[in-house]
Amino acid sequence: MSTNYSENLQKWLDMLEGGKDLAKLSAMIAKDCVFYSPVVHNPQRGQQITVMYLYGAAQVLGVNKSFKYVRILDCGKNAVLEFETEVDGIFINGVDMIHWNEEGLIDDFKVMLRPLKAVTMVQAKMAEMLEALKAPAKTAG
Repeated sequence: MSTNYSENLQKWLDMLEGGKDLAKLSAMIAKDCVFYSPVVHNPQRGQQITVMYLYGAAQVLGVNKSFKYVRILDCGKNAVLEFETEVDGIFINGVDMIHWNEEGLIDDFKVMLRPLKAVTMVQAKMAEMLEALKAPAKTAG
């Protein structure tokens, strides 16, 4: 794919390419970010919850290295990235819609998934992952 992306989008792609670095991910997310999950009805608000969802999704969807963006629409402060991956033999097709604020931080992130079998499987795996991510916070406090 072309490397002539906007600075914000290129930073996102570089961060993904570099691995699952929680500190780098957190530094890219605005404090007031709103995250729209494909399986949770209400928008999730705030940097911490957004980072938790995105980090969890990276663990669930990127486990077998088959995750790849297959189409990228770069519109400056907005981007639409279509992805494909396979988890436990189930093909997953999805879209990330990202908006960056004036400071270059992600302040709006929406994920959509298909087909239904994939949504159901991702919902179950994300619930497990989010509980695992919350567990250290519970024991530390």
